[in-house]
Amino acid sequence: MKPRYKLLLDGSLSVITPRTHAQARQWLSEQGITVTQWARDHGFSTSLVFEVLYGRKRCLRGKSHNIAVLLGMKHGQLTDKPARVSPAQRQQEERAAA
Repeated sequence: MKPRYKLLLDGSLSVITPRTHAQARQWLSEQGITVTQWARDHGFSTSLVFEVLYGRKRCLRGKSHNIAVLLGMKHGQLTDKPARVSPAQRQQEERAAA
């Protein structure tokens, strides 16, 4: 993963490191936001957010990736593509493309 940098007021660069699972949970606590409220505000299921916060999801793609990016746990861009495409959805996309 490429390091990210931020420009400080004195003109120097500082490396931005992603938050750990514990730091992300601490950040939510410091903001006075429950995991449930954060999940609702961002349109995610509470159980999926808990899985990300406790390291049970790898956060490689889809919703778990977006959660990790929004919580500052990884660098990346938000995606609107689902992690998996159901067979019915794949057929629908193929029909639309034909």
